[in-house]
Amino acid sequence: MSRGLFIIVSAPSGAGKSSLCQRLRQVYPEIKFSVSYTSRPPRPNEVNGKDYYFISRKEFQKRIDQGEFIEWVENYGHLYGSSKKVMEEFVRDGKDLLLDIEPRGAKKVKQEFKGGVYVFILPPSRSELLKRLEKRGHETDDVIQKRFKQAESELKEISWYDYVIFNKDLETAVNQLISIYVAEKCKRRRLQNEIKKFKE
Repeated sequence: MSRGLFIIVSAPSGAGKSSLCQRLRQVYPEIKFSVSYTSRPPRPNEVNGKDYYFISRKEFQKRIDQGEFIEWVENYGHLYGSSKKVMEEFVRDGKDLLLDIEPRGAKKVKQEFKGGVYVFILPPSRSELLKRLEKRGHETDDVIQKRFKQAESELKEISWYDYVIFNKDLETAVNQLISIYVAEKCKRRRLQNEIKKFKE
């Protein structure tokens, strides 16, 4: 069986990463989404098991100690992490997996798993990013400035990503993400088993 393809999508807060990931999965529902764990409380309309697995900080720490996360980080006082078991099972079983994680976590995944596709989403400009953060409405000015400052540091990580998408227009950006997925699925090295069968 061919190994599954996993796509890591990263972006500063407010770049539109979640919307792009949702649209990709609407077009290709066979792509499974790796639901992250978090110690923060759910926001309005967030569903446990769909948006995140919401667990206590104590439970999160217990899972860290047991080595259950392939990556985990602390952001704004809350912990976030991705299950190593889920990652291993999907890749082994030949299923495609989408991970929505920030650069520090993405780098840890890259160190442990080979063959991933790394995509960085950017807003049209830094000023537009700040506008989008301010429009969210549910965060204080202090948190907005912290997110903007973190975005500045995350920009330094772009150099090791495979692809960059500027989210100037949602439809264009969605089509670019879809194109990346389709092109990666057609790479020769991912089709070795199928090519071997064809030759036989």
